[in-house]
Amino acid sequence: MLCFLQSPRKHARNVLHAPVEARRVRGGRAQTRRVQQQQTPPPYRERVEGAESFPLDFTAVEGNMDNFVVQIKNLAQSLYPCSAQKLDQDMKLHFLKNLSVTCNDGSPAGYYIKESKGSKRWLLFLEGGWYCFDSQTCESRYETMRRLMSSTKWPLTRTGTGPTCLFLSRAPHRFIPYCSSDVWSGATPKTDQSKTQCVIAQCVSLWLWLREGFIKKDLSVESKGFVRGLADSGWFLDNKQYKFTDCLDTISCAPTEAIKRGIRYWGGLVPESCRQAHVGEEWNCFFGYKVYPTLKSPVFVAQWLFDEAQLTVDNIHLTGQPIHEGQWRYIQKLGQELRLTLRDVPAMFAPACLSHELITRADWTDIRVKGISLPRALHCWDRSLHHNLHINSSHGHQKHTTPPVRGCLLQLIDSCPWPHCNPSCPTIRDQLTGQEMSVIQFLKHMGFDVQKMAQQQGMEPKKLLGMLNNGN
Repeated sequence: MLCFLQSPRKHARNVLHAPVEARRVRGGRAQTRRVQQQQTPPPYRERVEGAESFPLDFTAVEGNMDNFVVQIKNLAQSLYPCSAQKLDQDMKLHFLKNLSVTCNDGSPAGYYIKESKGSKRWLLFLEGGWYCFDSQTCESRYETMRRLMSSTKWPLTRTGTGPTCLFLSRAPHRFIPYCSSDVWSGATPKTDQSKTQCVIAQCVSLWLWLREGFIKKDLSVESKGFVRGLADSGWFLDNKQYKFTDCLDTISCAPTEAIKRGIRYWGGLVPESCRQAHVGEEWNCFFGYKVYPTLKSPVFVAQWLFDEAQLTVDNIHLTGQPIHEGQWRYIQKLGQELRLTLRDVPAMFAPACLSHELITRADWTDIRVKGISLPRALHCWDRSLHHNLHINSSHGHQKHTTPPVRGCLLQLIDSCPWPHCNPSCPTIRDQLTGQEMSVIQFLKHMGFDVQKMAQQQGMEPKKLLGMLNNGN
């Protein structure tokens, strides 16, 4: 989960210049020199077939050449992938002084920080990493995934990649490692009943220590900031498993049952508005499509339509062997169901790919939906929020229904019906040989029947194969 925090601006000039920071998707010195060498902005270059537009808002300039130059620089910076940007410094590890907030093994919780002066925007990245829901699953997790339960071996520094270079190198960065195994919701006091001390130890709510540790010292107490979020690969469905199994571990346990057990074990806290909507069934608030309508702050959803973690808990295990027809139909149905739950989300990026986690991938800037990359979509979303904030500056909070600015598409979701039908999907490798697989090889490997699929799509098999070969 990625959170963007911003303190309010008191003057119009600050409001106008605020989007500059958030729009620096791939800023850096080299990019600035490139702009100075060119008299006119170059066209946007695509890695995948299909042009991605980058409109310049001349109406917003109103004679202010500085704003126009900012737009030109922003266009040039968008031509470069995030991986090309070198952050000025590594993020440094800081442990919390509040000893009541610890990891599962009792070691101190902490965060990585990249300091910055002059920016009133913050980038907070909450690491993910699944969960455990009883002493048995937690002890198993401690043996196999100790890094996600202890801070004892955290490196002193880490380099910002993916989400931490998403917005401005000038903004302060906070990377918050996940070591509580409670989906960032636990409030159960620490005990020593387990030999691994594998219990939830977050006695203070996440927001409380974020506010006390990060925000309060940098933002005036009387100010009211704005929060917006980016949810990556956390839009799970409480659907029926392909094959029911007893809830013996976190992999085989159905999502609904696992959350029900977990929320009791963690003493899980959910947003008050969602709790009121699901009194007595607060577990519903752990599923994106149920909690989303209750949120007041804008959230951008980045989600693979065929999420590997979702398939795993649904007992669809892609082990390298061809799958059965029933499994193939289940996978297709999963994509359809997920699309339906996203229909009312105004800002999303949902490629029809088989994968898990998006913004932490090295190639996250290469994925396209309708010819538009995720950095570009986030840039448009940020502009739309700022545009709406500037126009409605007297309102107390931002709304989900922020309209996109001219030339921006925010509801980006693939319509093709099977995994990896999007040609920009991440490369697939055969799990047995390690060799790269083409889309056709992958689909056939999964049991894809060209004749049946062509019939379903109302076209000739040769035409379907041609479309797949051409990446359409």
